[in-house]
Amino acid sequence: MEKIWLKSYPEGVPEELPPLPYRSVREMIENAFEAHPDRPSFTNMGTTLTYRQIDTLSMQFACYLQQSLGLVRGERVAIMLPNILQYPVVMTGIFRAGLVVVNVNPLYTARELEHQLSDSGAKCIIVLENFAHVLAEVIDKTAIEHVVTTGIGDLLNFPKGLITNLVLRYVRRSVPSFSLPGSVVFKKALNIGSGEELTSVELGFADIAFLQYTGGTTGVSKGAMLSHRNMVCNVQQSIVWQGDAYVGFDSIIAITALPLYHIFSLQGNCLTVMAQGGLNVLITNPRDFKAFVKEIAKYRFNLFTGVNTLFAALMNTPGFSDVDFSALRICIGGGMAVQPAVAKEWLEVTNNTILQGYGLTETSPGAIVNPITSEFTGAIGLPLPSTDVTIRDDDGNVLAVGDIGEICIKGPQVMDGYWQRPEETEKVMLPGGWLRTGDIGRMADDGYVFIEDRKKDMILVSGFNVYPNEVENIVVEMDGILEAAAIGVPDEHSGETVKVYAVRKHDGVSEQDVIDYCRKNLTKYKCPKTVEFRDDLPKTNVGKILRRALRDE
Repeated sequence: MEKIWLKSYPEGVPEELPPLPYRSVREMIENAFEAHPDRPSFTNMGTTLTYRQIDTLSMQFACYLQQSLGLVRGERVAIMLPNILQYPVVMTGIFRAGLVVVNVNPLYTARELEHQLSDSGAKCIIVLENFAHVLAEVIDKTAIEHVVTTGIGDLLNFPKGLITNLVLRYVRRSVPSFSLPGSVVFKKALNIGSGEELTSVELGFADIAFLQYTGGTTGVSKGAMLSHRNMVCNVQQSIVWQGDAYVGFDSIIAITALPLYHIFSLQGNCLTVMAQGGLNVLITNPRDFKAFVKEIAKYRFNLFTGVNTLFAALMNTPGFSDVDFSALRICIGGGMAVQPAVAKEWLEVTNNTILQGYGLTETSPGAIVNPITSEFTGAIGLPLPSTDVTIRDDDGNVLAVGDIGEICIKGPQVMDGYWQRPEETEKVMLPGGWLRTGDIGRMADDGYVFIEDRKKDMILVSGFNVYPNEVENIVVEMDGILEAAAIGVPDEHSGETVKVYAVRKHDGVSEQDVIDYCRKNLTKYKCPKTVEFRDDLPKTNVGKILRRALRDE
């Protein structure tokens, strides 16, 4: 296969990755602890932890998991946290104990949480107390044996940490009451672990680092098995690709607003920045745009990652244009297509190009990225080093340059498969280790890849995947609904929103009834904003609902 993209490679970027310096994510992070002990590692709400402090705290937590709870190599531990200082401590502690991280969206409904915890078989969960009441609803239906709860302020400096927790609990009342008998608070877990000594556990390329959950054409959330090799490779691919972008800076300062439980932020910010001894500025609530702008104005940051909706909202926030962007060197947009108008305005305001990148949970996630020095063209970029990309037809045959077909990817960052779902794995994997992405695109003569359409009926809301079957399955649970179809409709704020077409059994069901029912059973971004009732829905001759026909309308 001719790798035509290589002729467009930036100078100095190798075709293949050099030999990997680490055999696990744990080794990669521990190397950063040793190399940069006194550098700032993560900062949040006025408190900064150095690499030495993360080293100490994560070792205490690792000892708690291993010695106090008795968790053994390969068992799964769930993290249900937003972007707060506890996240890197907990994640690193899990790896140091030889365990597997299961990232959980803190905004999950009880139904969604139950599925992920049950499917992963997680034995332990670390949960922000604000969301512990959701866990309490389903814990008896899962394999969870150990619960660690934490407050937003638990790792913030005194007295701010204490005040923050008190205000959230008793003034704002944003911590609903919950009952989780036997649960342990985070600080107590650290205290218990501080008196223990960790038993060494071997970790290597083949071991699973993350069970990272993603949807599918069936609407059933599946755990992509991302190995330590997958993650270390993708981090190294990112480092090689950035070249000398940060030359002249003491270290990387990254604005980390996208949630760390999302693969984009997890790899692109958390792990890649840690591997280089940089600082992640954690934004806990990026939807508070005024506070967001006020926070980032404190730093001469040189890395910014986001999605189209985030870029657009920031530029409409007073004070954003006054932020100092002189140090910004890399700005990556992923998760959803960056709109040309947004890219143009961002360049005018920040003097920095949004680099579109492309990847999936199944590719750890980076696979195709624009060169650091490129201009915005609408292309998603070039394949990263050691990554091959082909465009194929429905039968898996490779198409000619310029032809439109399914984007397929092969590389060391491609997942090992879906957790305990061999049939689902077989659907997306072609012989030779090629992953079918489900996205339709083309490759130009110079090797740049362009997205044309989505083969899947996936809906993209602010960079998050919404699978129509999942929404439809909830809607048709209602007594008065016969059939339902969910599609994405354009939205200037979130890219797309969910619209449901439904056939009623009787007139007693209203649009608001459907929306309210969905809100009880689905995360907010998955819920329909509009519902349209029809006498019937378009179908194929075998009775399959034609969502495309509804979209075409």
